[in-house]
Amino acid sequence: MILSFRSRGLKRLHVKGDPRGLNPQHVAKIELILDMLDHARAPEDMNLAKLDFHKLTGENPPRWSVHINGNWCITFAFDGEDVVAVDYEDYH
Repeated sequence: MILSFRSRGLKRLHVKGDPRGLNPQHVAKIELILDMLDHARAPEDMNLAKLDFHKLTGENPPRWSVHINGNWCITFAFDGEDVVAVDYEDYH
């Protein structure tokens, strides 16, 4: 279950269904990823084809990333079986 967000836009989409602040071309995939994160119990649950799942280096506590499109990713951490600090980031 997702417990916290770093991105206000992701939180607004997840809680209210309001996509303001997010790239409209990314919204459908973001909704899918948020639903998957909400049901994930471990980071490896996100290791699915076309998401480019990977652990971020140098992060303590560990954070992971899944690919949306281009440079855009959703990053997150786990606290036990819960997802925390979910963010929408442009890596370039």
